[in-house]
Order: sequence, then structure tokens, then C-alpha cells
Amino acid sequence: MTGIPQEQNDLAYDVFAKACPSRGTLEHVTGRWGGLTLGALHQGSLRFNELRRRVDGVSEKMLSQTLHALERDGLVHREAQPTNPPRVDYELTPLGRRVTERLLALIQCVEGSMDDVLASRAAYDAGQRS
Repeated sequence: MTGIPQEQNDLAYDVFAKACPSRGTLEHVTGRWGGLTLGALHQGSLRFNELRRRVDGVSEKMLSQTLHALERDGLVHREAQPTNPPRVDYELTPLGRRVTERLLALIQCVEGSMDDVLASRAAYDAGQRS
């Protein structure tokens, strides 16, 4: 028994297998910028610069690469408007919304546990100095 529910054991994909394509998608979703980008888009469609401001600290290059990866995986939809100057909006696809709902639960768990995390860090750091 692996600790994984039986219905997940019966899936054709196994993220723990090195060659499984689901591993790349998991990396896109859980990577530093992927998770934050998906979380930011949960509230609705955003333009590139709005998204960059929302995901504080991401460079233009990294946000662009992240959006391309998420779009390729089918999690984000890119809508280019034929205006002058061009307007590009990004939003979650139905698949992206399903993934992001689960991701937001993790984000909320982490944020809600930060007092415990910070206390643990302080105790660990104090023990390392001894």
C-alpha cells in the first residue's frame, strides 16, 4: 500500500515516475511563479502588467515563461485583443480553475499555519547556533 487512494493508483499517469509527463505539469503548477500566477488569476482575468504587479517580485521574463508553460499545459488561456496598442488578457481555463482551487487550499493552509512555522524556524535556528 502506497498511501495513495486506490482510484489514484489506477490512473495511467504516475507523477513519481521520472518519464511521466504529469511531472512537468506538477512542476509548472507548484513552481515558485506558477503557483503564484495561478493564484492571482483565480480572481479573474488580468492583463500582463496587472498580473506582474499582483505577483510581486516576478520579472517580466519569468512571468512570460511561466504563462507560456501554463498555457501549453491548458491551465491558462491567453486572449489577444486586436486593438492599438495590443491588449492581452490571461485567465484560467476550466482545468486551470480546478487545479487552482486545490492549490488555494494549500496556500490557505500555509498562510494559516505561519505562526507555527515561524516559531519552528526560530526554535530550529536557536538550536543550530548552540
